[in-house]
Amino acid sequence: MKLYRQIFPVIFLAVILSSAYSQQDKVIKEIIRLGQTDNQTMQHLDILTNRFGGRITGSDAYECAVRWCADQFRKWGMEVMLDEVGELPVGFNRGPWFGRMLSDNGMILHFATPSYTAGTKGVQRGHVLMEPKTRAEFERMKGALKGAWVLITGTNNGWPIDYSAKGDSIRKKIIEENEEIEKKNREIAGENRKNPEGEQKPLIPLKDEPALFYREMREAGILGIIQSSPVPIRVLYDRKNIEKMNFENLPDVPDIKLDEHQYKIIEQMVKERRYFQLEFDIRNHFRPGPIKYYNVIGIIRGTKYPDEYVIMGGHLDSFDVATGGVDDGSGVTPTMEAARLIMKAGGKPKRTIIVALWAAEEFGLWGSKSWVTKNKDKLGKISNYFNRDGGPTVANSLTVPEEMYKDFEKVCEPLNSINPDFPFTLNKRTTPPPPKPMTAGGSDHAYFAMNGVPTISFGTADPKGYNFNYGEIWHTERDTYDKSIAEYQNHTSVVTAVVVYGLANLDHLLSREGLYAEEPETKQK
Repeated sequence: MKLYRQIFPVIFLAVILSSAYSQQDKVIKEIIRLGQTDNQTMQHLDILTNRFGGRITGSDAYECAVRWCADQFRKWGMEVMLDEVGELPVGFNRGPWFGRMLSDNGMILHFATPSYTAGTKGVQRGHVLMEPKTRAEFERMKGALKGAWVLITGTNNGWPIDYSAKGDSIRKKIIEENEEIEKKNREIAGENRKNPEGEQKPLIPLKDEPALFYREMREAGILGIIQSSPVPIRVLYDRKNIEKMNFENLPDVPDIKLDEHQYKIIEQMVKERRYFQLEFDIRNHFRPGPIKYYNVIGIIRGTKYPDEYVIMGGHLDSFDVATGGVDDGSGVTPTMEAARLIMKAGGKPKRTIIVALWAAEEFGLWGSKSWVTKNKDKLGKISNYFNRDGGPTVANSLTVPEEMYKDFEKVCEPLNSINPDFPFTLNKRTTPPPPKPMTAGGSDHAYFAMNGVPTISFGTADPKGYNFNYGEIWHTERDTYDKSIAEYQNHTSVVTAVVVYGLANLDHLLSREGLYAEEPETKQK
């Protein structure tokens, strides 16, 4: 009897542990089965991109996406928080756009306009001029500018022309400098005429700035400005002005970024002083503010360690020249599906899983920065934040510090049973730990990392050779649903669900030893 009393607690504990592990294995197997037979990643992407469209912060499309994602989380049995990030003074909705050249060799025009810039006033047709580059040129042609489309210099890099006070100041300074250069050039030209047989001094080139006489041309009545753009066309928004914009002071001159090949044709025709017209119909619409915008936070509450966390996320907003199918639909939708699979499989993690769909990443990581700032008390209890924001290639590896390796080895063990086409590799980091970042990077992991939170992310690849090129799509007109790769997206959602659920069921947080290089102050102590 005495021996029985000694052995019974050990046997009882073993049975309990065995039952817990069995339950976890059962959930993992069900996640994998559901991911293979009922994967809904691409259905989520279809709704975000083809029902709502480009989800720029401040748009109706973004607000619809927020409501829909929150509703989906609730439908799956998750807790939901709409986490207010801030508000914009105005909102923006992009409608359709169209343009053509009216001439003997007329053509349909391929172009786009940056977000939060002006559209046309209905269908507007006008002649075309090259922009003036000196005060004398402007005075000579100011009467002809009324009702004209004006070709400006420079090459589109996505941003609209800066019409802020700072932009006006820069242009004013260059105009003044060019007036001085013109005076010197007149002197040089006079000296060259006096000495026709002697060495001719070269003229000093004028300083260039696109839309140098922007304010003056606008006051003269131009219809809009047109700049050459590489293809695919990339358009962003005016970072410098959006927070200061109000409904009484909206941009009113279309800023058109035109296919560089068509631009050259039109430019040559203008230089030859041939008469033709361009016609545009651009439906860029504004909304009176204030416009509030939110992170969508889905929560699967932990059963044993509810105040410890594993987080997965991506940014819900996108640029709106396309539909955000890749940036970051390819990050948001596998994350959403991972949450659905965990819930559908009956997962009850020990620690809380947070699914974060961030607002305003494209405006400067505003959503994730806001959450980190408001949740400083949680940062030390986050095991890892998984961010996905790099395209629809397949999650097929992890590289982790040695101190985390055994935990990840245990968690990742089921991954090679999912699909032999996508073998998974777990690597130990062989390089010295990097310093903790001091400035924000290019995606929503940045403010977590700056605060010492582990942000281990999946390595990805294109093992089937679909020739995916992120640079071709990033912030361009080609960022659409069809650029996402369904089998990669589906598999990534399962991998994410398995790893996140596994980490949430460890009996401890991941070690932070070896994550970042020791800071100098710590070494001195």
